Order: sequence, then structure tokens, then C-alpha cells
Amino acid sequence: MIKAERGAPLDGAPKPHKMIAASGGLQVAADIYGTEGPLVILQHGGGQTRHAWKGAGQKLAEAGYLAVSLDARGHGDSDWAPDGDYSNDALVEDLVAVVDSFEQSPILVGASMGGGTSLTAVGEGRVNAAALVLVDTAPRIEAGGVRKIRDFMGQAPDGFSSLEEVADAIANYQPHRTRPRTLDGLAKNVRLWPDGRYRWHWDPEFMRRKRSLKDRVPRQEEAARNVDCPSLLVRGGLSDVLSEEGAQAYLELVPHSEYANVGEAAHMVAGDRNDIFVTAVLDFLGKIAAPN
Repeated sequence: MIKAERGAPLDGAPKPHKMIAASGGLQVAADIYGTEGPLVILQHGGGQTRHAWKGAGQKLAEAGYLAVSLDARGHGDSDWAPDGDYSNDALVEDLVAVVDSFEQSPILVGASMGGGTSLTAVGEGRVNAAALVLVDTAPRIEAGGVRKIRDFMGQAPDGFSSLEEVADAIANYQPHRTRPRTLDGLAKNVRLWPDGRYRWHWDPEFMRRKRSLKDRVPRQEEAARNVDCPSLLVRGGLSDVLSEEGAQAYLELVPHSEYANVGEAAHMVAGDRNDIFVTAVLDFLGKIAAPN
């Protein structure tokens, strides 16, 4: 397998809208929607990119918010970690650095991995958030659903010969979604390497990071107990990652949290039903952080 020069794009992709200093000398890529208003920081799940939030970012900006969608380290156009550190601690340090570059307390919206980062940062007192929105994640998630994600991310380590093959892989993983008519959008999810093959848009070292649900649960449950800012949990009704039981367990830990169940969405809630997702988020934010 071809080794990339760590931290360097391989395909001449367009420059991201902005690069923001993270921790450890790394920079993370960001798309910024809007020019003013309450700050909303959007963090994607493992293996995704900032483009997962495009529709949500646009709607938030139209509603008067300043939305910042980040590529996590090792993902999209962000730098790769030279030491291969993609731990939750490293992601939290990146978020702290990004927040420090703005002049207001953020509303944190995180899906899956990004939600875990947000919850840890808030619950352990690293970020003073105006509100916390978790998207299909909580301390207790389903091992089977997580395994399915890892299996999808781990396929084709030698890459794909065409975007059609990439589309096939995504369609097999998300059979509930309509296959796109054109493949142009898939180019945001992969990189074209010098050998002419497409590989996922993340550092292969990301898949080697040590993760254990057994170790994860008590830390995130303790973090959840310390969440005192307004909170919203959004679950995909078809999700095999966050069960209804897992969602209710979070609501017991954070009894002041609001809850929305998007019945027609699976784990990638914003991608499946962005209309319902954004409505739920804007309804929540309108009560606690409405634009002037």
C-alpha cells in the first residue's frame, strides 16, 4: 500500500475555506457559513468530512447563526497527525484550540465521533459551551453498529479503481438511501492517489487507533453527569449505533436535555433527513440562543 507524505494532500483538491490552528502544531480545515451570530461548531463522525454538514451549515447561516464545519485531524483537508494520534484526548485538544480562536462560547454540534469529542470537552470542563447537541451518539452505544462502521471503513485498503466502485461500497452500507444520479459529490469522500486509485479521505492510521467501548463508557457517563449547559440529543430512528435504550440512558444522566427522534434516519442523521434534523436543532436553539 502506498504511504502518503503525512499531512500533505495528494490530489490537488481545492483549498479549504479556512485553516484553523489546532493542537500539536496541526491545522484543521473549516467551512464557514454566515458572517455573524451565535457560533455553532459542527463536528463530523469518524471517516466523514466537514462536507457532511453542508446542508445544515447553510440552513444555520440562513437562520442567523455563524456555523463552522470542521474536518477532524486526519480527515478531509485537515493535517494528518505525524504520530498517528487520533485519540479522544487529541480531538478534544484540537477542539479547545479551535474554540480559543473565536471570541464567544460555542454551541457544539457533534455527530458520532464528533459528539464524543464535544461531550468530553464540555463534561470535563475544557470548553465552556453555550449548548451541546449530540447527534446519534451517547455514552452507551451498540457494539454491533460500531463494528459495522469499522468494517465499512476498513474495506478496500488498496483503494478503488473508479468512483463507481466507491458508490457501490456506499450503497451497500446505506441501502436506505437513494443512489446519487451523478458521482461528482463522491470526490469529496476520497483522494486520488499517485497510483490512480481512489482511497478514503482519511489517514489510514486513524483505523489503528485504540478504541474500547468498555473504557469509553465510564468516562463519557461521568462527563454527561457534569453537563450543565442546555443539551439536545438527536437520534436516528433507524440507527443501529445508538439504541432507544442508549438514548434514554443519556437522558437520565442529563435530565434537563431535550430529545428528538428522527424516525426516517439511520446513524448519519443529517445526511439522511437534513430537513427534519435542522428543524429540530433550530427549534432547540431558538429557545436558548436565538440570533439578535
